Amino acid sequence: MLSAEVWAKLCVAEGAAVSWEAFYKTMARLLQAAPKFHPSEWDIAARMQCASIESLKSRSECMIAEGQRLLDEIEKTTQKTQSDVNKKLEQRQEEIKFWKQELSNSLEEVVHETELLLTFKTRLDKSLESCKEPLVIAQKCLLNRQRRVGIDLVHDEVEQELVKEVEILQGIIALLGHTLEQTDEQIRLNRSAKYNLEMDLKDKFTALMIDDYCTSLTNNTPDNRYTNNAARIEGNFVSPEDWMDFSNINVEKADKQRKNSLALRVLIDGILSQTANDIRKQCEMVNAAFRNRVKEVKDAKHKLEALLAMVMDETASQEKNIAALKQAIADKEGPTKVAQTRLEARNHRPNVEFCYEAQYRLISGVEEITRNIQRQDALAEAETELKALSRQQLSFEEEIQVKENTLYIDEVLCMQMRESVNINNF
Repeated sequence: MLSAEVWAKLCVAEGAAVSWEAFYKTMARLLQAAPKFHPSEWDIAARMQCASIESLKSRSECMIAEGQRLLDEIEKTTQKTQSDVNKKLEQRQEEIKFWKQELSNSLEEVVHETELLLTFKTRLDKSLESCKEPLVIAQKCLLNRQRRVGIDLVHDEVEQELVKEVEILQGIIALLGHTLEQTDEQIRLNRSAKYNLEMDLKDKFTALMIDDYCTSLTNNTPDNRYTNNAARIEGNFVSPEDWMDFSNINVEKADKQRKNSLALRVLIDGILSQTANDIRKQCEMVNAAFRNRVKEVKDAKHKLEALLAMVMDETASQEKNIAALKQAIADKEGPTKVAQTRLEARNHRPNVEFCYEAQYRLISGVEEITRNIQRQDALAEAETELKALSRQQLSFEEEIQVKENTLYIDEVLCMQMRESVNINNF
């Protein structure tokens, strides 16, 4: 018999409205005697149960066979999929290893080329530094030669070659400075390519480690685990073509910079060789001009010294001549005084004794002596000539001092200073 509480729950579960009237009717019906079945009905019910069981068994066996078939198919598909994935991973590993080797080779070449370019930069620095001393010396030589005086302050071949040397050195310094800037920029580009290769290699190394780990995984690996959203494809995935192009572009850029660096090294080598030859050639031109100029000045100085000696000899001779003329004039003073004294005394004879028997001769003698003395104009000419010789001697002495000053500047100050110039090939 069902209790009222059970009946209420049953009715609620079946969605029926619970009422006491229905409850009482149902209870009354249940309390009636159970109906009895005919044996044939019992037999039919038994047969139906057997048929139902056989049907269930058949369906179950079919389902079991289908399930086994599905299991076998799934196992084969899974094994094939895993085999395909393993082959893809192995193929991917080979591709990564190939590009990793390509990147490593390119990186090694770029690093080696950058090291070589750095040595060329050092050569450029040394060459540029070595140009400063010759330039300073050439400029000092020009300043020193401004101290020449007189006629020797001439725009001669030495000055022309010095000016040319300064222009060449300034041009070479500008060229080396520009080439040094190009070298610094190329080193920066090489290092940029090196950085890109290193980053790409780093990513390749990481990817290869991950793929090696994935390849080593089996169905029995303890580290296997379920991961949420593992099969998702995010927006940062790249296609195999883009992946290959990325590394290929890095290799091509590095190769381009390596070739540019090689061409720049060839250019630097040619510039260093040519500039050293130009400096050495011009330096020799200046030194040769100095030697020739010193020789010319020395020859001129020797000629001046010879002329000075001649002038000094002539001056001495002229001084002796003047002394002789003066002595001759002095020697005539006695006879003149005697003649004039005689005439004066005879002018005092008395009366008829004032006779001119010898008077004319005395007068003519005085006049002759006076004329001879007055005709000594050679003395004035000699003195004039002596003054001219003295002026010429002073001029020669001043000119010799000018030549000595020029020789001191060119031979002592400039040429000795230029001996320290050393032109090296870097």
